[in-house]
Amino acid sequence: MVPVAQGFRAPLCGSGGREFNSRQAPIMIYKINKSITPQQVGISGEYFVAGELTRRGFIASITLRNSEGIDIICTTPDSARQISIQVKTSKINKPSWILNKKSENKHSKNFFYIFVIIPNITSKPEYYIVPSKNVSDFISKSHKNWLSGKKKNGGFRKDTNMRVFKDGENNFKDRWDLLI
Repeated sequence: MVPVAQGFRAPLCGSGGREFNSRQAPIMIYKINKSITPQQVGISGEYFVAGELTRRGFIASITLRNSEGIDIICTTPDSARQISIQVKTSKINKPSWILNKKSENKHSKNFFYIFVIIPNITSKPEYYIVPSKNVSDFISKSHKNWLSGKKKNGGFRKDTNMRVFKDGENNFKDRWDLLI
């Protein structure tokens, strides 16, 4: 990003130099890079979720990067409920996210996934709030179905660590109520 200042004085710019006086306060204008890295997409998703949780009355804290599988720890103001959240963010404008095999067995009643779509820099994020048990069940079943299918050439598919969660019917879109 390149900052550009508006409203400056240049009194010593050689013979005949003129001052520029503006009645407006200096304004910083930034040239925004419209292409951000996948890491920046993920980080922005975490901050958007933490902000949205705070806006809804929760106390949300983003964890350090070495916290395995937990991006945000969240609690109600009265400390009656504490929640662990894994955030997955995508720039692709469809409700589908890639997970790994570990996600099949990682679930508890206080662990949630919040999937975020940020299709471009001018769009508001879309949120999908999903209990970890729902994610675990979905990716286990869909992966078994995928494995039972065949490749285009008729051969058998090989198992991978990749799993895909989809919410094609938007059952979990904006379901913040599930956190309470």
